[in-house]
Formats: sequence, C-alpha cells, structure tokens
Amino acid sequence: MTSSKTARRPHHWRRDLIELAALFTAVAVADAIANLIGHQPDGPYLLMASAVALVATAAFHTWWARRHSNAPPPEDPGASGPAPDAVTESAAGAGETVLWRMRTTVRDAPGSLAALCLVLARFRIDILTLQTHPLAEGTVDEFLLRAPASLPAQELTREIAASGGTSTWIERADAHDLVDTPTRVLSLATRTALDAAELPLALRQLLGRCTIHSLPAVSITGRPTGESAPVEGVLEETVMRLRDPSGGVISVERPYLPFTPTEFARARALVELDARLGPRVPRSTDILTLPEGNEITVRRADRSDLAAARAMHDRCSPDTLGLRYHGPVGDADRYLDHLLSPRFGRTLAVQTASGKLVALGHLLWDGDETEVALLVEDDWQRRGIGSELLGRLVQLAREAGCDSVYAVTQARNTGMVAAMRALELPLDYQIEEGTLVITARLTTAPEPARATEERTARPDQRTARPSGSAEGARR
Repeated sequence: MTSSKTARRPHHWRRDLIELAALFTAVAVADAIANLIGHQPDGPYLLMASAVALVATAAFHTWWARRHSNAPPPEDPGASGPAPDAVTESAAGAGETVLWRMRTTVRDAPGSLAALCLVLARFRIDILTLQTHPLAEGTVDEFLLRAPASLPAQELTREIAASGGTSTWIERADAHDLVDTPTRVLSLATRTALDAAELPLALRQLLGRCTIHSLPAVSITGRPTGESAPVEGVLEETVMRLRDPSGGVISVERPYLPFTPTEFARARALVELDARLGPRVPRSTDILTLPEGNEITVRRADRSDLAAARAMHDRCSPDTLGLRYHGPVGDADRYLDHLLSPRFGRTLAVQTASGKLVALGHLLWDGDETEVALLVEDDWQRRGIGSELLGRLVQLAREAGCDSVYAVTQARNTGMVAAMRALELPLDYQIEEGTLVITARLTTAPEPARATEERTARPDQRTARPSGSAEGARR
C-alpha cells in the first residue's frame, strides 16, 4: 500500500501549458457564442437561460458526487472471493455460537483432511485447534470447533460420515478447552507434582470423559486382589491399565471411544512423574475458632495420620461409627488405610490445639462421581465442625471439576442431612432399604452431548454398597 503523498503524480510544466491553452480556447469559444447570440432579438434571454442551466447542472453534479463519494468500488467479476449470496448467508448465520469437541477417523491419504474442512466451512464452522493421532491404519483428527448454536450435532455427524470420517464423536466444550494441548499437559503435570491426589483428576482432564478406578493390590482384609499391570502398562482399545506407583492398578475406561497410542503415552508420562516424586500432600493449614472459643486446625491428611485416626475411632461410640461406615463397627479401622490414601481422594482432618484428631472428612473419587463422608468424634459434635468440613470438601470438588457430590448415610442421621441442606445447593434424595443417598448438584449446566451417549455409572450402584466399604475405598 502507498500513501496519498507517494501516489501523487510529479508536477510538470507541460501540463500547465496544456491547461492554460485549454482555458484560452474556452474563453474564445464563449466570447464567439456570446457575440453571435447577443445580437439576436432574444439573445439576452437565451444567455440568461443558459447561465441558469449551467449553474443547476453544476449544483446537481456537486450533490451527486458528495452522496456517492464513499460508495464501494464496483464488483470485479473475475476477482476471487465469496459470492454475494454467500456473504448474505454468512451475515444471516452470524449469531450465537457454541464450542464443540469432535473426533473422527479418516484415511491416511492426501485430501482426507481437506474434505473434512470443506464440510466444516460449508456449515460456517471455525476450526480453533486441531490435533492428529496417527494410527496403524488411518488418522484420528481431534477438532475444537466454534459452530452456530442452531446446528444439530446429528446433522454434522452425518455430513462428516459422508465426507469419509468414521467413528465420529462429538461433545460440547467450554472455554477451558481453548487452552492448547502443550499448555494443558504442563498444567496437569504441575498439579500432579504438587499433590498426589491430583493424578486421577489429571488423567480424567487429559483423556476427556472417562471412568477411572484405583484398584489396590491388597484388599482391606489384607488379602491380595490379583490386580497388577506391567511397568509399560496395557492398552486394550477402550481400556488402559497403568501400574499405580502406590501399588495396584489405575484402570481408565472409555467405552464410547478407543484410546490412541498418543493418549496412552501421555497418560504413562503422568503416572511416571507421580512415581518419581513419591508420596506428597500439601501441608497448608487453617486455624478456626469455635463458638465456645476453642481453636481447631483444618488440614490435609494422609497415611501418616493413620495412628491418630485409629485413636479417634477408639474414642468414638459404636453408634457414631455405625452411622459413618454402615457395617460392623469392628471393621472400621480396616477402612482407614484406603481412605487416607491420596490415590482414592482427599481427606481433611480437624486437629485440636493438643494435636488430637477429632474429625475426618473424605472426598472420594467414585468413577464418574464423587462421594463425601464425615466422621466427628462424639464430644465434638453439634459445634459446626461437620458443616465446616462439608463446605470445604464441596469446594474441593468444585475445584476438581466435579458436577455433583453424594453422601451415603442413614435416614436417622439428622446431622448429615442438616449439613447437606445447609449447603444451599439443589439436592436429590434416594432411599433404598433404609439407606439414604443425598446428591448435591454443583452445576446446573446441561449434560455434554455426544453422538452416542453411554453412562457407565448408575444411581442405584451407589446404594448397593456401604460408604467406606472396600469397594468404596478403592474408588
């Protein structure tokens, strides 16, 4: 592009000479016409009429030039660009948009990706990010798309299939997915390095919507479970099994979409990082003052607090332990080793000024869902400790990206019911054979959509086992 100064033609004396000659010629012609007409009987009237017509013509030309001075240049038929009807459609379709994550498998051949992009362009869909996962046969392309809100996912899936895409999977995305993959992986690695309890959450965010189970090598009763995996892990289409650094196996399942070797390598790298760093739990503490003036400390707990937690069990009444574990009171101590492990969730402990544990709160990863559980020593109940713990656990669940949390208790446990109601969140109640399951929904956002929706966890599975049991501790 050039400025108006550089685009101006250079001044030359020949142009001035031509303009001066034209001016003299015009004056001479005007004088001749005036003399010829002026000597006629109606000559003066003709001259006046000609002057008026000339002024009117000049005024009209000035008005027309000012009105159309900002008009766009005429369309060049040979120029490349969108046709007028295409521009109109684009303007009409510009409105509310949504974010989608889409995966599809294409042939490893030139032009396969171009065919997909043409389909997306036809629907006015912007491609924000693109990842490729090479396979032995074909390539998995993963897109982050901004599409018109009025476009149904089923229609897009049909068009992708017609252009050569297979095993297409679509789900709604949000602003968090706008982060590029290297940045997301580094962020997840940092979270895993700071807290051992972050590994299952990091794997879930890395791999998308999937179910993760931590299967211990030894059961609560001390018997080997037979769960093991080689150091390099095992990849079986929709299931990957990774060796847990703390013992046992981390099982990741995604029934609606096979894992790619690239995803398997990323997951193994996170697990290897966790193994190299060893046990670690953030040691931040909060000191609170109870209404009667006693100070308590709320902090994260792990297996190093096992002895103090067992001592608290000894001070609790059988009724309190029964309300918490819903099973034989004598088996309560067996659950602690699993519940205090960062691999299965997060635990908050309440400690007095003398260093004695008086309450425990657990946030347990249960596949696709999250369980909360509380135990407060008898002498410290009805002081707001349970509500304080529950509020902090729910906040941890929010930070972990959980959609809901649930508590398994008994209908007569009025303290737990009151604490859940005090959260002021939408609650769902389910009662089966005297067991009460209270689910608090942390978000009201719609369930992410995908081409084939499959749920791997059902609500009735939560009441089929007592909270804190061997099955619950492993998850």
